[in-house]
Amino acid sequence: MRRVGGWTHYGFVAGAILLAAASAGCAKKPQHQDAQRLAGRADASAEPGSPRDFSVNVGDRVHFMTDSAELNADARVVLNGQAQWLHNYPSYNITVEGHSDERGTREYNLALAARRSNAVKTYLAAKGIGQQRLRTISFGKERPVALCDALVCWSQNRRAVSKVAY
Repeated sequence: MRRVGGWTHYGFVAGAILLAAASAGCAKKPQHQDAQRLAGRADASAEPGSPRDFSVNVGDRVHFMTDSAELNADARVVLNGQAQWLHNYPSYNITVEGHSDERGTREYNLALAARRSNAVKTYLAAKGIGQQRLRTISFGKERPVALCDALVCWSQNRRAVSKVAY
């Protein structure tokens, strides 16, 4: 048996297996729509210019780091696609829903989620989408998409979702 930093090789492997099993018990992470779009697997059943086209083929959500409303590089890729789509289909408006994970007080999470939705709105406006077409709402931690007390779920809940409206 080989020792690694106080752990036996078997103990280390067993610990890794237990950690993986605990993570698997959480809600399954949905496939990231933007990754699907970038891989060229667009949903051909979504009519171009429809809300489903926006959601499935462009990507309707961006994710954030803990306690942050900063848009990372992945978020900017999604939002650039959203801005292009909105330029192509000017009859649509967007409501950006801000969300947070379950940690923290209700008030803190409502404020954080509002900063997240406003960050998306500001970015889209900077890309030439008229302010009158952009609305924000904050849900804080009230509408999680993943339910478990672990990082894998919390990271899915820290998001801003763009909903298409007429």
